[in-house]
Amino acid sequence: MDMGLTDKKAFVGGASRGIGKAIALDLAREGVDVAIASRNLGDLEKAAREIEDATGRKIFPFALDVTKRDQVDRVIAEAAQKLGGLHILVNSASLPGGSPTATGPIDSVVDEDLIGDFDVKFVGALRCSRAAIPLLKEQGWGRIINISGGNARNAGNLSGGARNVSMVHMTKTLSTQMGRFGITVNCIHPGTTRTERTPGMLAARAAQLGVSAEEVERQDFEPDSPSGNAICRMVDADEIAYLTTYLASDKAWAITGEVIAAGGGMGNAVYY
Repeated sequence: MDMGLTDKKAFVGGASRGIGKAIALDLAREGVDVAIASRNLGDLEKAAREIEDATGRKIFPFALDVTKRDQVDRVIAEAAQKLGGLHILVNSASLPGGSPTATGPIDSVVDEDLIGDFDVKFVGALRCSRAAIPLLKEQGWGRIINISGGNARNAGNLSGGARNVSMVHMTKTLSTQMGRFGITVNCIHPGTTRTERTPGMLAARAAQLGVSAEEVERQDFEPDSPSGNAICRMVDADEIAYLTTYLASDKAWAITGEVIAAGGGMGNAVYY
């Protein structure tokens, strides 16, 4: 299927590894030149080489802290200049692994952790969107895709859930503002997703429980497990990338302002 993406230009945040890197790779496979960004330039340069070697497209790495507006504005402008324009923005930045978020009982929540979580995920996506939108308008064709998370629909994580809900609201608001300019805006809710970090995380839990990593994963995705899903297996980062590429494509004009869960049927709630 021709996705209509050949020679389009994309900026993907949080792309040194995980879901963001998988998205950049899949877009490049469809003929897109991609600027990739995250905090660690060394990891980005390695990812850029891997994607270039696999696809033959131009991949430009940019170190970026999305909590700094002046840095966001400068990097996205520089990326568009190197790419020769900008058509697609994927907001996939997140807190570094191990960073504190506002989890647990309300009396244990640390205000600074909550604010820091929002500053990266929600306000960071807002900053990137604000910087990219004038460039998308110039093209008369644009896609903004926000990578949020399944805990928007589940109680428990006071900052992770709330910041992901805020991504949904921003998605809808921007879609109503941008549609007249040929720009669609959508949001994806991944669930538990297999990335480069997954084997280490499973191994650590397996060591604590005295079982194999395979057994930990099997138990996690049993139908009656709180973390399980309908397909009884973990979704791979590539599968999130495929959906992102479709939403970025010429085939997806009818979809904007929407939220699509991509967690293999996670949760039992009915949404209508």
